Amino acid sequence: MIFFPAIVIGAALGWYRATKRGGNRLDKLQYAGSHAILFAILGLFLTIIYHRLT
Repeated sequence: MIFFPAIVIGAALGWYRATKRGGNRLDKLQYAGSHAILFAILGLFLTIIYHRLT
């Protein structure tokens, strides 16, 4: 399943981007949450496509 690793990768990427921009802890949490949601949606679609093709 692509869904759960996508959430973790998205949260880590969001945390990294907020840190790179000099954000505080709440900025990092917001970036991590929004990236996790975006990656979860993309991972869900990829999982559905994968299961339909196999």
